Amino acid sequence: MTVLIAGVGNIFLGDDGFGVEVVHRLSTRDLPDGVQVRDYGVSGMHLAFDLLDGYDTTILVDATSRGDAPGTVYVVELDPVTEPSGPVDAHGMQPDVVMQLLAMLGGHPGRVLLVGCEPASVTDHIGLSPLVAAAVEVAVEKVIELVEVCDVPGHSR
Repeated sequence: MTVLIAGVGNIFLGDDGFGVEVVHRLSTRDLPDGVQVRDYGVSGMHLAFDLLDGYDTTILVDATSRGDAPGTVYVVELDPVTEPSGPVDAHGMQPDVVMQLLAMLGGHPGRVLLVGCEPASVTDHIGLSPLVAAAVEVAVEKVIELVEVCDVPGHSR
């Protein structure tokens, strides 16, 4: 079982840097050999190419607005895209864009989970808002729980 934990977001847009901060914290944790933690920032093309390596599970971590209170952390299973559906902006970092690009390249991401956080502010500034900063450790624990469920060899429950 292989798992890719991919932090995405733009650290120059406030809370959009949430996924990057979560994977930075996860990089200091002891995780099983089959788990890779990577900071993709705004590089959707790089993420799509890495997904061609064929992971069993991909966990995307990102600030994503769903209309909840800022700082709300949630887990959503995404439907993988198996067929490209038209032109793709390779500079986009939204999960659907990355998955469409992967499909265009002939790859399949395996199971895709999104650990998201409702942002408070995505304006031009560096640093997370207090509510989103407080949610980072919650997201770290959610990701670790998801890794446990994936039954990665070498991981103790």
